[in-house]
Amino acid sequence: MRNRKTLQGFTLIEVLIAMTLLSIMVVLLFTSLKICADSWEKGENKITEVNEVAVVYNFFQRHLTTAKPLLSNFTNKDEAFSFQGKSRSLQFVSALPASAGRLGLQIFTVELQEEDKDQVIKVAVAPYFQKANDEEWKKEEVVLIRHVSNFELAYFGADDDFGESHWQDEWLEKTTQPRLIKIRIELKNEIFWPDIIIEPKVVSLDSNSELLNNSTNPEDINNQGAPENSEPPPETQEEINGSF
Repeated sequence: MRNRKTLQGFTLIEVLIAMTLLSIMVVLLFTSLKICADSWEKGENKITEVNEVAVVYNFFQRHLTTAKPLLSNFTNKDEAFSFQGKSRSLQFVSALPASAGRLGLQIFTVELQEEDKDQVIKVAVAPYFQKANDEEWKKEEVVLIRHVSNFELAYFGADDDFGESHWQDEWLEKTTQPRLIKIRIELKNEIFWPDIIIEPKVVSLDSNSELLNNSTNPEDINNQGAPENSEPPPETQEEINGSF
């Protein structure tokens, strides 16, 4: 009798209870893992969003604050002011940092474009001063941010020297830069982006005269800080990305 009792296995009820408990533990385990994975993904997405904001803000802050008010009077074409702003596009002249490896002043063009059925903000960069044979430099383009639903630009300044400053949708055919530039970006994921407001350090040609008077010709200005007989290095997208 004792041997029979010793050899007896689990009853059906005991097996069912054990399987039920094991199933509950497995469900709880996978639920916890899913919660952890979702939290990790949300954290990564948040970091990406913050990085996107930082990259865009740093680009405008670094280059727009140092935009140069210049007249392109070194060619045979009609004289044109370097800063031209529309409601969805912007052109200005500034310099890349030394780490980018691009010498002299560069002309930046920022505009909203459509690419692969998506709206993107693109930045095109090319040397400001033309080549000796009046050929145009090849522009290097890079996407600043994708999935844009709205991109608006506004400019704060006066229409003339005696007018009152106010916000305007365009800044064209003027001889000064705006006092403030407001940039509004909205993405398709409806994440809130605060308006970016930039104040250029130099507004008028008079305050920029020091730059112009330091050189007798545009080539000297374009190659400021460069060794003699040096030529601009080849244009690469990595250099533009590095400038952000």
